[in-house]
Amino acid sequence: MIDHDSSYKLLFSHPEMVRDLLVGFVHEEWVARLDFSTLEKVNGGYVGDDLRDREDDVIWKVRLGASWLYIYILLEFQSTVDLFMSLRMADYVISLYQDLRKSGQLADKEWPPILPVVLYSGEGRWSAPLEVADRLVPVPGLEPYAPHMRYLLLDVGALSESTLIPVRNLAGALFRLEKSRTVGHLREVVRLLAEWLRTPEQASLRRAFTVWLRRVLLPRRMAGVEIPEMTDLHEVNTMLAERVQEWTREWREEGFLAGEQKGRQEGRQEGQREAGSALCLRLLRHRFGTVPEWVQAKVMAADLETLEVWSENILDAESLQAIFQ
Repeated sequence: MIDHDSSYKLLFSHPEMVRDLLVGFVHEEWVARLDFSTLEKVNGGYVGDDLRDREDDVIWKVRLGASWLYIYILLEFQSTVDLFMSLRMADYVISLYQDLRKSGQLADKEWPPILPVVLYSGEGRWSAPLEVADRLVPVPGLEPYAPHMRYLLLDVGALSESTLIPVRNLAGALFRLEKSRTVGHLREVVRLLAEWLRTPEQASLRRAFTVWLRRVLLPRRMAGVEIPEMTDLHEVNTMLAERVQEWTREWREEGFLAGEQKGRQEGRQEGQREAGSALCLRLLRHRFGTVPEWVQAKVMAADLETLEVWSENILDAESLQAIFQ
């Protein structure tokens, strides 16, 4: 199965993603002066062994006036924050300059600027310093001799959807999908992506989003559910719609039929409740595996209306506790 890192690298191997990342999330005046028609991915022929081994990172260059701007995007998905990231980024940037020198691309007087970006999508919030100088023991008078190079941090989990993530932006759509917590929200963003990427020229990026959804995001959001093969964003949207309708119909039909078997009058409601409890437990086991005794007791004691709410919550909840909130 393709992992998170590789799928992100595939997505940010498309110039549209890099453009929208800069336009939507780098709030600096110089971004407006970039000539995005010149975006060019830096391949292995431009970098040496040190950077070529960085398989999960992406390097682009774009014209900024008469010079090139190099964009070094480090993709970080580990669950723990790397407190040495400022040192790592300084090392990677220096290595890139060394490789540019070896290939004869550094001028004698002026060197192209490099924008180092850390794109972090881990569970916790980022807490590491943004430059090496922040980690040094403060000594009055030595500040001018400290290494000064900041990296730009994009912590996806810390972005506020309502105020910080642009709406019509491909990188923003990726981050909205990462932060989605309901099937309905997933469907809406997928629908917008399918609309934005409908031209034949965007087929490769459309496919990259589909691969990431099929192999990374949906298995994480819908644990225990078999995700069918899909080749297009429209198929993803259809699958999500059918899954919601199928589970809702299954719950209602099985509850009704079981209730009929318990009796046509007084036993009908209790029969439906028992069937609803059984179905809810079956969905819980399908989603989370073994169900603790406290959950079983809670489900068996719930009324029919509550069971319906919990069964719908199972579609989106990331933990057992979240279902019952």
